[in-house]
Amino acid sequence: MIEAGEIRERGQWQGPADDTITLDEAQRHRRRMAMVSDGGIAFLLDLPEARLLVEGDAIALSDGRLVEVKAKPEPLLSVEGRDADHLLQIVWQIGNRHLPCQIRDGRILLRRDHVVADMLKGLGAHVHEVEAAFDPLGGAYAGGHQHGGHRHGHD
Repeated sequence: MIEAGEIRERGQWQGPADDTITLDEAQRHRRRMAMVSDGGIAFLLDLPEARLLVEGDAIALSDGRLVEVKAKPEPLLSVEGRDADHLLQIVWQIGNRHLPCQIRDGRILLRRDHVVADMLKGLGAHVHEVEAAFDPLGGAYAGGHQHGGHRHGHD
């Protein structure tokens, strides 16, 4: 089986890729797994440690081909505040609950959850259900080359 032990980060490689692989956020957080690209290339992803692959990364196959990572849209909540201060209060509430989130374009994206949505609405947030790619922020302990993930330094 073809192996893949190297990731070329978004912006650090030249396209076009030989194929793509479309994965949701949970499927993109991997270390070792048999995978099949969108075009049918079977390979074994075998990385030194688990990492979050993001849209635009390329998986380098042992035969020299590159498979570009595409983020599969998934059900999310899009959250906006009344102003910057209100948005910071909302972000604090989300962080206090250790919920993975993505902050972009003045809004917060997080996994769809009706209990969280109700809590955020109760705080005065504007909450909308959307389908979008999800690339949550890495935690403070995520490491230098990690795009995301959530670690506190304990196992």
